[in-house]
Amino acid sequence: MTAPAKLLVGLIGAGIQRSLTPAMHETEARAQGLALHYQLIDLDATGQGVEALPTLISAARTMGFAGLNVTYPCKQAVIPLLDGLSDEAEAMGAVNTIVFERGAAGRAVRAVGHNTDGSGWRWGFERTLPGADLSRVVLLGAGGAGSAIAHALLRMDTRALVLVDADPARAAAAAERLNAIYPGRRASHAADAAAALAAHSAQAAQAAQAAQGGTGRATGLVHATPTGMDKLPGLPLPAALLRPDLWVSEIVYFPLQTELLKAAGAAGCAVCDGGTMAVGQAVGAFRLFTGCEPDPARMDAHFRSMVARRTH
Repeated sequence: MTAPAKLLVGLIGAGIQRSLTPAMHETEARAQGLALHYQLIDLDATGQGVEALPTLISAARTMGFAGLNVTYPCKQAVIPLLDGLSDEAEAMGAVNTIVFERGAAGRAVRAVGHNTDGSGWRWGFERTLPGADLSRVVLLGAGGAGSAIAHALLRMDTRALVLVDADPARAAAAAERLNAIYPGRRASHAADAAAALAAHSAQAAQAAQAAQGGTGRATGLVHATPTGMDKLPGLPLPAALLRPDLWVSEIVYFPLQTELLKAAGAAGCAVCDGGTMAVGQAVGAFRLFTGCEPDPARMDAHFRSMVARRTH
């Protein structure tokens, strides 16, 4: 009997001790006959920051890691340390998965960065809200996760996308980068969620009208900031702005039912919780790490069972 392949992977980030990603990968690997160990590499545990990345990437390469996930605050800082980027990671300017491509005798010859955040969000969103109206979408948060989702939305033919961020300059810059890649100048920015949800910005409203007419009234809301996490409770926008004809997608999954989702449900909105993106990005990373096709439904069921245990 042939022994199962042994794989070593990990996650580099700050404050990641509660991550469910290791268990998702290890359990799916066992189901496929693979021996996989997933190691947390928490910068907070040693008081280090992104300055530790060169040493950590070099050590992982030397120790025979198959790959690494990277999260806050490393998604942009790791890029100069890599030998190449996938088209997805290059377009987004952020990496959440590194694969150590091996040559002769199993030697790691190239560290290649990928990004499964956008595809992971899309997998969960389309599974949960199939047929959702994407004509005019408001995206709260223009950071790493928000940027990945913005790319996904524009690839899904969103007609008008407006970005809102605590740093208006970051939202404006992100919109310009998107418009340089995707045709039709469909991305814009607004100062706050109220203006964005009512009619977007003037530019977004014009884009929506050009695409299919109408007033530019938003059809969907994606929340991609940390607000609502256990350690940062609250709502990212006034609950009064939510309305029944608006769908709401959340990326926070600790807790799974955030204050935003509770308010959206009470307002009659169709909702998509943050767990779907957590599973979706892990599905993509598992495929890259192992070369095997994961079972997304099985990974999702396992993820939700873990969340349920943590909340009881």
